[in-house]
Amino acid sequence: MIGLISATAAGAAARDRLAAAWPDRTRVYDGAVGDAVRRAFAECEQLVCFLATGAVVRLVAPLLSDKASDPGVVCVDEAGRFAVPLIGGHAGGANELACEVGELLGAVPVVTTATDAVGIPGLDTLGLPVEGDVAGVTRALIDGEPVALDAEVAWPLPPVSFAERGAHTVRVTDRAVEAADREVLLRPPSLVVGVGASRGAPVEEVLDVIEGALRDAGLSPRSLAELATVEAKADEPGIVEAAARLGVPLVTYSAEELAAVEVPNPSAAPLAAVGTPSVAEAAALVSGGELLVPKRKSAGVPATATCAVVRRPGRGRLAVVGLGPGARDLLTPRAKAELRRASVLVGLDQYVDQIRDLLRPGTRILESGLGAEEERARTAVAEARRGHAVALIGSGDAGVYAMASPALAEASDDIDVIGVPGVTAALAAAAILGAPLGHDHVSISLSDLHTPWEVIERRVRAAAEADLVVTFYNPRSRGRDWQLPKALAILAGHREPTTPVGVVRNASRPDGTARVTTLALLDPATVDMMTVVTVGNTATRDIAGRMVTPRGYRWQEEPK
Repeated sequence: MIGLISATAAGAAARDRLAAAWPDRTRVYDGAVGDAVRRAFAECEQLVCFLATGAVVRLVAPLLSDKASDPGVVCVDEAGRFAVPLIGGHAGGANELACEVGELLGAVPVVTTATDAVGIPGLDTLGLPVEGDVAGVTRALIDGEPVALDAEVAWPLPPVSFAERGAHTVRVTDRAVEAADREVLLRPPSLVVGVGASRGAPVEEVLDVIEGALRDAGLSPRSLAELATVEAKADEPGIVEAAARLGVPLVTYSAEELAAVEVPNPSAAPLAAVGTPSVAEAAALVSGGELLVPKRKSAGVPATATCAVVRRPGRGRLAVVGLGPGARDLLTPRAKAELRRASVLVGLDQYVDQIRDLLRPGTRILESGLGAEEERARTAVAEARRGHAVALIGSGDAGVYAMASPALAEASDDIDVIGVPGVTAALAAAAILGAPLGHDHVSISLSDLHTPWEVIERRVRAAAEADLVVTFYNPRSRGRDWQLPKALAILAGHREPTTPVGVVRNASRPDGTARVTTLALLDPATVDMMTVVTVGNTATRDIAGRMVTPRGYRWQEEPK
């Protein structure tokens, strides 16, 4: 919950705008300002104070306890010009909150955290538990000193310029070790504990066997990702409560799934009870990984709980990102976030040039020229399989005539794949032309490099007969100059010569051009590969120089 505090009418007006925009996230604190701040500080994860920074500093100073637990506090001036993360920039999420508040109120976020200022991801913002000399190692990264990466467990990380050797170290480990001087430990969620239990097993006994297994194997509880068990035990109170106390999810699998997993210590008892010869080992191993602790029983007499521990491999992450039609303001915030998150970027060289300035220092760029789509897809998937966070970029929407199809055809379930939608060329062109896509429409690529012309022609005929608005991608190039006239001739057999046609080149870019002509007057020689051609249906009209396709099947009668 975000607590909102103001002292004046101007502050209250801005406060109320936030409250109206985020009704489920915010709570307004009225009354004396000092009391309001104290109550909100105790009850909320974050605060937005519409007060002078000096006043907020004095009010929250006596309340501060620990940066890991204090709420994030953002201060907004009463004119709504600036949003300042005052405390808890990283741990309290104040930096991100200031950006959200700024976007909503039109205020400028004033982020002063050193890592954000120089474009380096904070070690405490990677989503992993962190221990050790965070301040010292972060300072070394900011100052450009060599910082070594010791990845005992391969895990996808944002880009950081690590060195082979250095006086400072970032160690990625799930082992129960203490951080050395000038060292930071990152704890990846690499450990899965499979759990079995008799009916009514006490939570203390379940916890004892789990914690003992981790301790004896020298493993850190902070790297525990989840508890896993058979579906028949999904509601077993001891297991459910153990997961809650450990702060991890409880994942369940069917007896059939677990029975199919080969384990070193099968038993007749669970087979008779729940239908699988193994619960603890099989539940830990079902998703793959290395068995670190075979099945062990709890110390009770008789034992009522079992567990096994598996180290699962770090899953690489492949984000397939659509960059939109080229204009920076049509690049989505989600796409920007994925570009900043990626440690490896794969893309066509001209697309890389569009967003190179958005990448963090240390991002490894793998770029290639036209015609290497399959190679780029294979490269991106291979890098993700090595445990990296990868962004594979394409123009428009990556799933529309772009990189998502070859990448997903290459990928398997051993990596995480995230699709990031983008504004397509068809949508960007339509917005410029007016409203040509107001009813059913279709996009067809006229490039026969990958699709036989016979197939393309059949699709054009079907669209013509179905009276669909048609957007042509890849309409004409120097080596392909007859396909567009052929496609237009097919449409002309079903539509009037006066049917509006929109021609947009480099949609949304500074050198972009657009015009509305007709099916009879369009000269295909004026079209190239950077152009999108949109042909209206029988209802599409040219109104004040704009293409308009009605939402209904008939135009309403004009008012008299």
